[in-house]
Amino acid sequence: MQRRTFLNYAGNLVGSAIIGNMSLSKVSKAEDFVTLPFDNGARPLVRYPGKRPLIQLTARPPQLETPFSVFNEGVITPNDAFFVRYHLSDIPLSIDPDTFRLNIKGKIDRALSLSLSDLKNDFEPVEIVAVNQCSGNSRGFFNPRVAGGQLANGAMGNARWKGVSLRHLLDKAGVQAGVKNVTFAGLDEPVNPQTPDVVKALDIDHARNGEVIIAYSMNGEDLPWLNGYPLRLIVPGYYGTYWLKHLNEIVVIDTDFNGYWIEKGYRIPANSCACTEPGATPLATIPINRFNVRSFITNFTDNAHCPVNTPTTFQGIAFDGGYGISEVLLSIDDGQSWLTTTLGKDYGNYSFREWQATIKLTKGLHNIKVCATNRIGQSQPQRALWNPAGYMRNAVETVRVIAS
Repeated sequence: MQRRTFLNYAGNLVGSAIIGNMSLSKVSKAEDFVTLPFDNGARPLVRYPGKRPLIQLTARPPQLETPFSVFNEGVITPNDAFFVRYHLSDIPLSIDPDTFRLNIKGKIDRALSLSLSDLKNDFEPVEIVAVNQCSGNSRGFFNPRVAGGQLANGAMGNARWKGVSLRHLLDKAGVQAGVKNVTFAGLDEPVNPQTPDVVKALDIDHARNGEVIIAYSMNGEDLPWLNGYPLRLIVPGYYGTYWLKHLNEIVVIDTDFNGYWIEKGYRIPANSCACTEPGATPLATIPINRFNVRSFITNFTDNAHCPVNTPTTFQGIAFDGGYGISEVLLSIDDGQSWLTTTLGKDYGNYSFREWQATIKLTKGLHNIKVCATNRIGQSQPQRALWNPAGYMRNAVETVRVIAS
């Protein structure tokens, strides 16, 4: 298209709450809702432009969770099923790709204003398969309950991202001596002037490690609009708060950035478990950073049935913050003993890793558990850890299966 305009097919999303040709006020039939497995878990299924029906947490700004069954379709999450998370309600509804620019400025030798054509033609393309996960993924399961979006396990996705290495862009600009941080901002803006704009920062060594990229492609296509078209910051292994959408500004600075979304927002307890006793306030906090280890069963849901004493395949996914998954274990007796599973193809340390195991179950109810370990020995806690913001849940998951 000469002009990528969200409004052409979305209607006035913010003003009239129209999603495609469906009004939110008419999403009332039982089949248009799902009930997530925690208190007040009823959610509408809604279809946004470019997306299949997703679970809606909020409409303004759009917060859409991926139905968990999607993760059984394959290791790569389809673009039309990828979750959506915005902080600010004034999201861009019209972007002209011919006039769009990525501006790089600050403590550099040469300020850059790069078009999409510049990025695609003047720099060597790089690709990485990496998971993007919301910091609050699975918050709805926290007990005691915490404030914030009550998400189940679907605020995550794995994609093949293609773009330009941030290191190459910074080298082109010429980073000056004494630089400490690089900051990133996008086109979405706050409606209320008192609301702080979303600006995130990486320290200069992280920004230049060769793994952080500016992506213009997702799974072989332009970035979906709601996932950051036309450019998105990809920070492999780090939570989605760093993955700025609609990226249009990079600033190199010689100080430690102290903006709201680093100094106050997205903080975790400053200890090895990022946790406190339920209800306790942490003594000290640090910015959220790398994923911890997670694993899931994807082909069975709670209270599903399988044939008794018959070979039955269980399968799922595991991932971590970039060391790579070394082992996934399965328990069919509520964690009393563990079986080794077979790992699937390795798409890289930042990707979902598929696993499967074929077992026979005796008659009755079985608590099936899955637990992953990464290559530096980190694993999952048997009981859920707690923190005031509801971040980083990664307890061993249990699915109850009935053999009959």
